[in-house]
Amino acid sequence: MNDDTKQTGLALQGIRVLDFTWIHAGPSATRILSDQGAEVIKVESNNALSVVGGPASATARGLGQRHNWNAGKLSISLNMKTPQGIDIAKRLVAVSDVVAENFSGRVMPSWGLDYDSIRPINPNIIMLSMSGFGRTGPWKDRVSYGQTLQAWSGFTQLTGFPDADPSGPASAYSDAVGGMAGAQAVLLALIHRSRTGRGQWLDVSQFESLSSLLDTLALDMSVNGSAAVATRTGNRQPHGGGAPHGAYRCSGEDRWVAITVFTDEEWLAFAKALGDPQWAADQRFSSCDARERNADALDACVETWTLKHTAEEVMSRLQAAGIAAGVVQTGADLARDPQLKARGFFQLVPDHQGEMRIIESAPYKMSRTPSTVTRGAPAFAADMTYVLRELLGMSDDEVDECAIAGAFD
Repeated sequence: MNDDTKQTGLALQGIRVLDFTWIHAGPSATRILSDQGAEVIKVESNNALSVVGGPASATARGLGQRHNWNAGKLSISLNMKTPQGIDIAKRLVAVSDVVAENFSGRVMPSWGLDYDSIRPINPNIIMLSMSGFGRTGPWKDRVSYGQTLQAWSGFTQLTGFPDADPSGPASAYSDAVGGMAGAQAVLLALIHRSRTGRGQWLDVSQFESLSSLLDTLALDMSVNGSAAVATRTGNRQPHGGGAPHGAYRCSGEDRWVAITVFTDEEWLAFAKALGDPQWAADQRFSSCDARERNADALDACVETWTLKHTAEEVMSRLQAAGIAAGVVQTGADLARDPQLKARGFFQLVPDHQGEMRIIESAPYKMSRTPSTVTRGAPAFAADMTYVLRELLGMSDDEVDECAIAGAFD
């Protein structure tokens, strides 16, 4: 093993995160930190809203994405409606490096756990607050969910075809984007603290995280106004996207392949790969500009050929000819994708009952500090003994008194 690949432990080993997050955006942010060795203590409640990932009293714990978004974490149960529950949370702040939450702006202050309140407890603490719109501005107190936030950010307006209604992503894409932004902010704050010894408050807006992905939409509208390119262009790029450029139906049920041809040289190679069909010599398709002007007619011609072949056959033939082409993969396709398999992207890890669960791994490889996940999400409140007795040093009497007071949800 050379010096560049000598392993030196996990990148965030020794970092402790007190995790109040729930649903998707927050847990996915802290899952990234957990993957890199941070000890993430997830504060959970048996009274949480019954949503994917739970837990909630009306659902079987461990369903949905819980094992994915909370893999490798620890779990404790606190009733934050009790003074004892809040006191334990504050004692955990004192021994943590990061506090993470994705509630509305009123929740943490109501517990005395907002940034200004926890700084006296731990002056070096880093606090991650992830909300729909951030903690300033006229919408700071609004709550949001994925589909509505995607629409408000302008993202939904981009997705769909010109003559159809906006569609938007089928899943809560905003949560995944917000989670990555939140983890990035924590890593930057940890770098800053390592230099200065000072913590800080991280105010992450999922609205802004999404809006940063809008490509040239805002710029185009601000410069060109009503002359701006239509925002919904289907599978085609709005600015010089080449032709053919789109997703084309293939043989089989709901099977598609994406194809892009940019240059005249690529067009000749494309036509040759198709066997030089007669329509390829049509004057409407004689140049890049001509093909873009007649893109609808060209798409219809291309699909007469793709429908005769499987998506995999089309991809293989066109790629061999140097043409950009890729199967529009389903979830089943991804589960058996040879590239993802070779990279170990999907991992089998045991849950608290020993049942093997499939989770996602980190989408990058680090030669010195490789991330690792060895277990799925914890059982609800599985780590009370470690956290209360070993970490906080609470006596049996203290624990009993807190239990009688209802501090453990």
